[in-house]
Amino acid sequence: MKKTLTRINKEFLTVNAETLAGMLDCGRATAVKVGTDAGAKIQIGRRTLYKVSVVNKYLDTLASD
Repeated sequence: MKKTLTRINKEFLTVNAETLAGMLDCGRATAVKVGTDAGAKIQIGRRTLYKVSVVNKYLDTLASD
C-alpha cells in the first residue's frame, strides 16, 4: 500500500472526525454529533467525512439564535 502524502492546506472541503474536533476545539464525540446534526456527514465506503462549509453554516445559524 502506498503511503498517504501529507499536504499542507489551510482550507479543507471535507475533514474526518478527528480534524473536525480540532477545528471545533471539542471532543471527537461532540464533533461527530455536530457534523451529523448539521447534515454534513459524507460516507465513502468505510470512511466518514464531514463537509466543512455545511458545518460552518450550521454553527452560524446556532450563533444567530
